[in-house]
Amino acid sequence: MGSRTALVEDLMERFPHVPREAVFKEDLLRGGVAFDPSALSDNEGGEVKPKSYFIFSFDHGTLPELGEAALRRPPEEIILTGGPYDLRRTVVSVRVNPTSPYRVAAGDDGVLGLYLDGKRIADVGVPPMPEYYRHTLANGKSVMEVAPTIQWGYLIYLTVFRVCQYFGAKEECQYCDINHNWRQHKAAGRPYTGVKDVEEVLEALEIIDRYDTAKASTAYTLTGGAITKTVSGRDEADFYGHYAKAIEERFPGRWIGKVVAQALPKDDVQRFKDYGVQIYHPNYEVWDEYLFKMYCPGKERYVGRDEWHRRILDSADVFGARNVIPNFVAGVEMAEPFGFKTVDEAIASTTEGLRFFMSQGITPRFTTWCPEPTTPLGKANPQGAPLEYHIRLLQAYRQTMEDFGLSSPPGYGPPGPGRAVFSVSSFMDSLPAEEKVTV
Repeated sequence: MGSRTALVEDLMERFPHVPREAVFKEDLLRGGVAFDPSALSDNEGGEVKPKSYFIFSFDHGTLPELGEAALRRPPEEIILTGGPYDLRRTVVSVRVNPTSPYRVAAGDDGVLGLYLDGKRIADVGVPPMPEYYRHTLANGKSVMEVAPTIQWGYLIYLTVFRVCQYFGAKEECQYCDINHNWRQHKAAGRPYTGVKDVEEVLEALEIIDRYDTAKASTAYTLTGGAITKTVSGRDEADFYGHYAKAIEERFPGRWIGKVVAQALPKDDVQRFKDYGVQIYHPNYEVWDEYLFKMYCPGKERYVGRDEWHRRILDSADVFGARNVIPNFVAGVEMAEPFGFKTVDEAIASTTEGLRFFMSQGITPRFTTWCPEPTTPLGKANPQGAPLEYHIRLLQAYRQTMEDFGLSSPPGYGPPGPGRAVFSVSSFMDSLPAEEKVTV
């Protein structure tokens, strides 16, 4: 292929059942996008909602390498519409890459556009600064720091523990930069609270609830690093669960409560349920047995892949299969040095995992891998996985759901091209639109 445009158009022609919007979205997520200074935000003092770095960096460079984009943050997300491909409304999480063939810039008319190989391919919308971001907590902390919102305001992302107790080369997941992201923000002098106080979280939610008059925020996710010992004297289930308990007592029924945690024993999972959590995300990361051991050494050491999967299945007895939604990191299956060498092999392996869970009524979801440069897999694979892998995964994912009669999982907003708001992969964009959907 002589250009990125030619590659993308070839894939759209070869896989016509995958929405064209998803092809561009996956390419932007896997490879990042550059920003002209005209497209950057004025941080929290401007009119555009800036990128919050809510858990990982999701960038293709460290902050010092991003130039002006490190000083004037890019928007949290962008929306693509129109252009020569007549794109339907597509929400894309921003992953900055100064060397990307994709670039967001203002045209001669001042309107932002997305450019590929120098050609404008879509209009770009940016999220307006929400009113609740303009108010601070009593101690001066910003709402964006304590309770940022993503997915065009749908989801409040509460990373209440910003480091991971799987630490060092022998324990950290090989694609994850949560610990580095903490370090780089502290080194840059940015506020980046390590353990968020429950009263601060409640105060931030109070501000969101007061000023989100349209009730755009529909769900919250409690998450953070794995806890192998304790944090503030609490084990993992009690640590994350006590935030849910406090939120549900203060705001009963206001939001769908979700928690991303390790695959825990059934009694611990029951504690999540008792605290008021409605959806459980015990992420399994990568399906292949060997790759799980190589890329998730801490999880293999402390729990083990087979036990991890048993716990996921057991958790369906507590939450119901539909409300157990484990994530995997799409693309690491092809990461050197241990990953599959061909797209066929990688898709076959990932589909095997999808069929394992979906046959039990459990619907996994996925995040498109961003090869962050401070991680072992990011250093070894700066280009990530081939775009073809990501497009074929969307096809396999939808087909497997249809095979087992499943519909889009709850807590992700509406499915369908032009309707989806989930921004870190295209799985919701690629599913059929539903007349009535449980959000």
